[in-house]
Amino acid sequence: MKNNRRDAIKKLIMAPLLLSFPALWSASSSTGRTETASSKRLQYSVNAYSFNDEFRSGEMDLFDMMEFASDIGLNAVDLTAYYFSSYPKLPKKSELFALKKRALELGLNISWTGIRNNFVTADVEARNRDLKMIKDWLDISSTIGSSILRIFTGRNQLEGYTKEQVKTWLVDAFKDCAQHGADVGVIAALQNHNEFLFTADEVISIIERVDSEWFGLILDISGLRTTSDPYAEAEKLAPYANYWFIKEHVYHNQVKRPTDMAKMAAMIKRHNFRGYVSFESLSDGNPKEIIKEMLAEFKMEFNKS
Repeated sequence: MKNNRRDAIKKLIMAPLLLSFPALWSASSSTGRTETASSKRLQYSVNAYSFNDEFRSGEMDLFDMMEFASDIGLNAVDLTAYYFSSYPKLPKKSELFALKKRALELGLNISWTGIRNNFVTADVEARNRDLKMIKDWLDISSTIGSSILRIFTGRNQLEGYTKEQVKTWLVDAFKDCAQHGADVGVIAALQNHNEFLFTADEVISIIERVDSEWFGLILDISGLRTTSDPYAEAEKLAPYANYWFIKEHVYHNQVKRPTDMAKMAAMIKRHNFRGYVSFESLSDGNPKEIIKEMLAEFKMEFNKS
């Protein structure tokens, strides 16, 4: 079932691009896609959280981040809800349109938006509030042109409820998110974030229970922390991935180690992924330099024959 879902989701994502580029459509449909041709479809983005300190201090805003992304040759940006100037209020259309226009001028896509929600709570009203927030941001994502909205599980430890009961809440909420996503043309995508679902098998179980082309996965290798081999866990999740996050560190049984970019590049190439790979820095230091170094190292490994 996972391959059918992956194929269907790829068709949904790629259809607008194929309609916009008839020459590409003609070439791929008449000759078939080769690994070399599909490799060229990989796109690169940067996640806003990399500049959390700079945003919080007022040193940067989303427009500055877009300038940086364009300057280093990225294809897109990930815009997180809490860095919009209006947050926690919903952004006005004028703010969305200004960002959208500037992205066009800089040759960028706004590929992703993201919010923080918590469905791991027994408070039904709180879950419903977060569900409404997600639906609002699915609407915003559609307006700004983003294909995917990042959502979470939540991280509370609940007494008096089994993990399976909480998973049922998650599945019900995610199904509702996916239905609204289908209505506005945006995939609601779970980021495995080391909060409640800790293994690849747990994440896959939720994806398959939701069972919607409009519910997907943002694969965060750094979120796979309870295993001795996070790359093997990511390999299990790779067929479900709509979007990849690469950070400068991974965790082996909770021990932080530098990310092996050669392994990451080989895995993504092996699964013939043709969407967005986004870089995010969580380290001390200059995030711009760290992002540039990660991008350069990954591209060097990915472009090896």
